[in-house]
Amino acid sequence: MHSSPGPRTSSRRPLAGGAVLVLVLAACGAGATPPPGDGSHAILTPTTAAGFEVYLAALDQPAVVNVWASWCLPCRAEAPLFNVAHETYGDKIAFIGVDVADTRPAALAFLDEFGLEFDHFFDKDRAIPNRYGGIGTPITFFFAPGGVLVFTHNGIIDDRTLAMNIDELLHSSG
Repeated sequence: MHSSPGPRTSSRRPLAGGAVLVLVLAACGAGATPPPGDGSHAILTPTTAAGFEVYLAALDQPAVVNVWASWCLPCRAEAPLFNVAHETYGDKIAFIGVDVADTRPAALAFLDEFGLEFDHFFDKDRAIPNRYGGIGTPITFFFAPGGVLVFTHNGIIDDRTLAMNIDELLHSSG
């Protein structure tokens, strides 16, 4: 697990919202089995790196982009964290999934299994993580409004790191 810092200008300091998310995520437990999905997730939209860049640039709120694959065991461990974060902050931050190097049927089964109901894109060739410099799977990218990359977290993300970066996005965008 390596984190590569982006162009951060603010210092890390705890904020109330992040503390709440840490508590909620900790209560959820990274190893907890999520309830089965109801199939209401967004369809896996095929995209290119250029198309995804245009999509991010049009966002007027910060975005958390999780790069995952159905065959990725660490992705299975962190999926519940993204569900809780989306439920908690989905009105302030866009949560976006990018399925890579996978098949659509396996990816759709993963979304159903974990009930991931935010938008997901299908990137069979890994063009999106390659564009933004991510390494391996999973990867979590944190973007400011307008699609400006702020931070990249390579590898599985834990509840505290996710909460801290969400807090930073909200603080810097507020």
